Amino acid sequence: MADDPDLPEPDRTEGAPHPRETAAVLGQQAAEAGFLDAWNHGRLHHAWMLTGPKGVGKATLAWKIARFLLTTPDPGTDGGLFGAPEPPGSLDTDPESPVARRMRALAEPRLFLLRRAPNDKRNAISQVITVDEVRRMKSFFALSAADGGRRVAIVDSVDEMNPNAANALLKLLEEPPPGTTFLMVSHQPARLLPTIRSRCRELRLTPLAPDALSDALTQAGGLAQPHEIAALSELAGGSAGEAFRLTNLEGLETYAALVTLFSTLPRLDRPRALALSEAAGARGQGDRFDLVLTQIELFLSRLARAAAKRETPPEAAPGEAALFARLAPGTAAARPWAELAQSLTLRARRGKSVNLDPAALLMDILLRIDAMAGSLASG
Repeated sequence: MADDPDLPEPDRTEGAPHPRETAAVLGQQAAEAGFLDAWNHGRLHHAWMLTGPKGVGKATLAWKIARFLLTTPDPGTDGGLFGAPEPPGSLDTDPESPVARRMRALAEPRLFLLRRAPNDKRNAISQVITVDEVRRMKSFFALSAADGGRRVAIVDSVDEMNPNAANALLKLLEEPPPGTTFLMVSHQPARLLPTIRSRCRELRLTPLAPDALSDALTQAGGLAQPHEIAALSELAGGSAGEAFRLTNLEGLETYAALVTLFSTLPRLDRPRALALSEAAGARGQGDRFDLVLTQIELFLSRLARAAAKRETPPEAAPGEAALFARLAPGTAAARPWAELAQSLTLRARRGKSVNLDPAALLMDILLRIDAMAGSLASG
């Protein structure tokens, strides 16, 4: 874990509380109930993989489960004169218990947090979890637990491991240390080693409904008006983390501007397109540039799905439904728009990897969208 206070925590959304500081898991009652049922029936697996879209509460649930594991007596524990304790009815624990306070301070001796660490120069966070960090976790397990009891390891996220780190983790999962529970966050479990997945029990978290998304956004300190929640839910895909990012970067306004621009297709308003490209591609606007690229991809994907299903989704910006109906009037338009979305995503990634001028790259993408609209209109 990062020990340098001058470096950002790699498992924390900028501007939001860290998952260990978050009071509640919202909208994931089924996942909580699944873990609690396993606990109460003596079926606690040694490794749990928390999966689902990014930003729906996986890390928050991992920390909640860790607090529960480190403060709750095992099922069947002899309660002495008072008898065995009643099975818990929830994963809730006292937020001001000594264990909870130590966990918030990253000072609980029975907990290990595995995440990306500072690089060799200690001037930035590494892009991957390295094998050295897994070896540190293995050394942690080699030490006896402070009270001889349970230990917990949180991995956030397992997707960020390099191959050597993944293989080292696999060995630990194959021969788990006694009394240890692994809680592993994964946004894309299909990309992991099948042997790692096969040794874990999955807790699947789902996209948040609009009301839960609104509550989660408020809990994280995000500001959104009630009339914006439906649009945020559409654009964020039920992810509180993505909704938080959108509110910080004025994502709703950006998407609305894209819909207005695309309303000029197939005769693209080039001066307006150039202005958008230059503003998003300006120096120091990396987050804005990434947002525009993401929202273009999202617009095209929503357009293709609307065509394929012949069903317009709830509007994420004024005029979106009418624009979808005009640009994709039949199911035959679904495939061309979907293929264009895929090709433009790859083009954007290649362009960024070779440091193409961001404004020129974005303008090229807009012109290709205009060409597709013209081709479909003439066809």
